[in-house]
Amino acid sequence: YNMLRDTAIKVLRYFKIIGECNVQFALDPMSHEYYIIEVNARLSRSSALASKATGYPLAYIAAKLSLGIALTDLKNSVTGKTTACFEPSLDYCV
Repeated sequence: YNMLRDTAIKVLRYFKIIGECNVQFALDPMSHEYYIIEVNARLSRSSALASKATGYPLAYIAAKLSLGIALTDLKNSVTGKTTACFEPSLDYCV
């Protein structure tokens, strides 16, 4: 469902959102028709669940971004080797 990912990125860029945000969709799995039902430019309960499931510290990263620190300047706490500027690759939906 890369179309949902691509649409979410377009929404974030359109609104110039920096930091944590989640976009919720309603999807017809048969036709692949979808609607955006909610955009939360804040840390939500869904975000907390995603953070717990992935081990990625969303609240910490969002706080640093709000202070003007770039993702490229933050260490990736999951790998311990790369920066926080990466797209996680998961084989499941959260």
